[in-house]
Amino acid sequence: MTPSEVIRDYEGLRAALVARQSRLSRRLQQVARFFLNHPEEVAINTLVRLAILAQVPPPTITRFAKEMGFQGFAELQAVFRERLLGPRLPYAQRLAGQGPEVQDTDLSDPGHVFAGFVQAAVNSLLRLEQSVDAADLAAFIDALSASEVVHVAAARGAFGIGAYAVYGLSSIGKRAHLIDNLGAMRGAQVGAVGPQDAVLVITFDDYTPETVEVAQIARERGLRVLAITDNALSPVVPLAEHVLYVTEARLGHFRSQVPAMVVCQSIIVSLGRRMAMDMK
Repeated sequence: MTPSEVIRDYEGLRAALVARQSRLSRRLQQVARFFLNHPEEVAINTLVRLAILAQVPPPTITRFAKEMGFQGFAELQAVFRERLLGPRLPYAQRLAGQGPEVQDTDLSDPGHVFAGFVQAAVNSLLRLEQSVDAADLAAFIDALSASEVVHVAAARGAFGIGAYAVYGLSSIGKRAHLIDNLGAMRGAQVGAVGPQDAVLVITFDDYTPETVEVAQIARERGLRVLAITDNALSPVVPLAEHVLYVTEARLGHFRSQVPAMVVCQSIIVSLGRRMAMDMK
């Protein structure tokens, strides 16, 4: 790595991961996604604890650090600690007061499960408040406003968010359709997208192949693709014109859908207001 390529801060690391993701092994990509999705945890936890959370062996994290040009994990962690102790310190203090980690919740106790989901939602919303850029949000809404019809692709864990997005958009008078792949017809459904329409894809870690394929088909056709996903290494990011990132905490096998729902509701309300103003 040349001096000009040395990673000096969190944004530099994120940019480097985006540039090099195709050269990382599957395991290292898994570490990269976890680190980008949980930067606060990386800043404060030990290597062994992070390995447990990321579900990889500890040497994999060490290998990841060296792959990115660091001497070891401690040097890599310093980048995350500098990010945490900068302008975001008030947020870090708020987050630190949220109680035990979500992953430590006793899933056999219904009360603990309930408390865990509440905690996951609160923690994720605090991250969301800090991470969503107002300019990116405005550009996203501009693109939706300029589209005649919005075609929403969301499946599996993101299906509920996608279905709500279609409902919400329709309720404000924006024509919207769900690309639901009924009858394995997603290709034909994307084929019905008009040149002035937009394809909104919603997918998170585990990235549903059918949703990624919709984005690929739409991009190949030269259509406008918008994405709501979890980090810059998501496979739909290079296919999208505009992206909003939503980092969601997990509880067991399930992830909190609250932050993504908040983003969708914010988009719908803002777009509805824009459309009402345009009609005056």
